[in-house]
Amino acid sequence: MLRFAQHLVLGSLLMLSTATTALAEPIVRKAAGPDAASIQAAVDAFRTDLGGANNGAGGSFPDGRREIGWDGVSAELSSPNNMPADLFLNSRGVLFETPGTGFQVSASAGTAPVEFDNLNPTYSAKFQPFSPQKLFTAIGSPITDVLFFIPGTQTRATTKGFGVVFTGVNRRVSTRVEYFDLAGNLVYTAYAPVSRNGGTEPLSFVGVTFDAETPIARVRITSGNVAPGAQGTDGRIRDVVVMDDFIFGEPIAVTAPSGQ
Repeated sequence: MLRFAQHLVLGSLLMLSTATTALAEPIVRKAAGPDAASIQAAVDAFRTDLGGANNGAGGSFPDGRREIGWDGVSAELSSPNNMPADLFLNSRGVLFETPGTGFQVSASAGTAPVEFDNLNPTYSAKFQPFSPQKLFTAIGSPITDVLFFIPGTQTRATTKGFGVVFTGVNRRVSTRVEYFDLAGNLVYTAYAPVSRNGGTEPLSFVGVTFDAETPIARVRITSGNVAPGAQGTDGRIRDVVVMDDFIFGEPIAVTAPSGQ
């Protein structure tokens, strides 16, 4: 299991729990379709829900959002090489974990097989990017955990919302995003929709925004029900899915309760 020292600062606050806490109804944005245009409106609405500007890389801000499109990841850290799980800790304030063996970002055209054809030569016919041209996946598992920090620090943080673009979702309930609070309680689960408009390389989007009383400390993404790889192909109940853009609210420092 992939684990990193930065995770230790969260202590017991991020223990996995199946309990569900009470919360105000979140704002949920979903869409699916055969191309980027078919989900663009939902993505833009989610950005509006988060509010503020795209804060880019580095620094710390009182509001706004962060985005990861993967296309700036260097060739040396793209497939067939693994991407460090803490690559975006300084610039965006996120750390990735997986029960698998690591993470990969797909290669640019002309440098290596694209869209994870290095893992399975059928994948470029199943996946497409939302923001060209790189994609992201965990290796050895369909699970990616996202933990939030103040960018450039080991100070734990929370976010008001998180959204992700998927490609290749062909089965209902194969792909979901789970949102956890500081106590490790599951507060919401959102399933990625399946495209009703066909398409051999469908795109799906899920984005959920919470109120101020429900800060999110960890997100678990289950992208499909089969890990990408040589044996990872679609079947009657099997669904291989990878990811593109991550969009989330600015990481805000956790404030200790009064008197502590």
